[in-house]
Amino acid sequence: MKLDSAEEKAGAGRSPPAEGSPGALERAFSKILHGLSRQESSGRGHARNAALKDLGALIEAAEGDTLFEGSGSGGSPRGMPETLGQVAKALEKFAAPKETADGGEEHPEVPEKAAEVGSLFLKLLGKVESAKSSPDCPAWTTALRHLSGPAYVFAITHRLKQPWTSPKSQHVAGEVLSLLLRVTECSSVAGFLYGENEDDRGRFALVLGLLKPHLNKDTWKKNPAVKHVFSWTLQQVTQPWLNQHLEKILPPSLLISDDYQTENKILGVQCLHHVVVNVPAADLLQYNRAQVLYHALLNHLYMPEHHLIQAVLLCLLDLFPVLEKGLHWKGETARATTHCHEVLQLVLTHMEPEHRLPLRRTYASSLPAFVKRLGILTVRHLKRLERVILGYLEVYDEPEDETRLKILETLKLVMQYTWPRLRGDRRISCRVVVLLKALLKLICDVARDTVPTTEAAKTAVLQEATDCLILLDHCSQGRVKGLLAKIALSCEDSTVVSCIRKVQQGSADSPGDDPEDD
Repeated sequence: MKLDSAEEKAGAGRSPPAEGSPGALERAFSKILHGLSRQESSGRGHARNAALKDLGALIEAAEGDTLFEGSGSGGSPRGMPETLGQVAKALEKFAAPKETADGGEEHPEVPEKAAEVGSLFLKLLGKVESAKSSPDCPAWTTALRHLSGPAYVFAITHRLKQPWTSPKSQHVAGEVLSLLLRVTECSSVAGFLYGENEDDRGRFALVLGLLKPHLNKDTWKKNPAVKHVFSWTLQQVTQPWLNQHLEKILPPSLLISDDYQTENKILGVQCLHHVVVNVPAADLLQYNRAQVLYHALLNHLYMPEHHLIQAVLLCLLDLFPVLEKGLHWKGETARATTHCHEVLQLVLTHMEPEHRLPLRRTYASSLPAFVKRLGILTVRHLKRLERVILGYLEVYDEPEDETRLKILETLKLVMQYTWPRLRGDRRISCRVVVLLKALLKLICDVARDTVPTTEAAKTAVLQEATDCLILLDHCSQGRVKGLLAKIALSCEDSTVVSCIRKVQQGSADSPGDDPEDD
């Protein structure tokens, strides 16, 4: 490699450059930076190594006051701090993984490059740490502002196990992050981002500024690490610090969630969920943001991916109160649960014909939250809920029977919310026999050990089914006890008889207490 006269500057003494004027040192850094950028694009390994070694020699040889001072004669107007910032940005970019031509996940050169770059970041931050103890070098604060953002992005890119990392690069990245927190006097990454005192405004905006050029529709896939850095960084910042950055975080979150790859969809939805939980409703309702989020999330419910469905439903359940608050402000209280009704209707529609166990488990796990959200208004979905409950009670979900346990919990909640208002109503009484048969069949199947579930799961299912029978008896004004009386006399299975006895001895008030009256 020939880096103009940069190598001569560095090689002539991996000490003389540091002893010269700040302007001379700045020019030496600038020339190596130019050569490094040129070799990074050409990909020549030997030339790259030489440039990194020259850069390391310059950093080691430079004295703190010279390294961080403003420029001398002949230097740029902005001086050494900004030059060091440009060097840090170039190093971070140099070590970042790039999109492969075939779209694969192999990045064989990146771990080695990251380890080399990490050692240079350690040297730079080490110089800052040394300069902090020197009263004659106040310029280190300005240099640190320029170094901290690229050093953080580098550390988060390489610190966890990824296709572009190795144990060595992860270790070096972890050391860079630890030293960065120590130099900035922050106790955590969150404190580094949002600031730990009134005088420290944090560096979240700085990091977002560095990521922004890589987070538009044309660039975000060119660096496979940038989405992870953005997502992880976003989730470190909570309220009340997040809302002021809303315009910078919503577009990339929506962009990632709208990708065709399920992995990216889930990552984007998790970002959106963090925003929903940590941004005040007033800010989300402004400019119709909440409606945009709602429709973006609703579209994902048509995808047959259980991990994605789970992430979307969790996010929607936290978004409903925001949407309802907006309707209340508009005086539309009668429509306050419109969105929740719409989603539950769609979920039940998808649940009925679904035969894949992971999706059935995911849908079932969300039903109790929907019933709690709607309360008595669940009666609007009673007919379809009944079909889903009966269908899902027939199929076990080994080994823990999670699906049927959630369905039994849903049935209990439906009866708890509706029975005080519908007791004696034909809408409940006409379903008593159907539900009774389904629950008894479930108890018999579990008692006879015809399903391969664990003992703990069997015990839980029997208990939940028994509680449902007790509630059903309250709803039917004692009709269930009458129907069970003859069965208890003729049944020979002790487990089934024990459950029936519990129903016959069940309290007339506690299990059926209306949750809304608590």
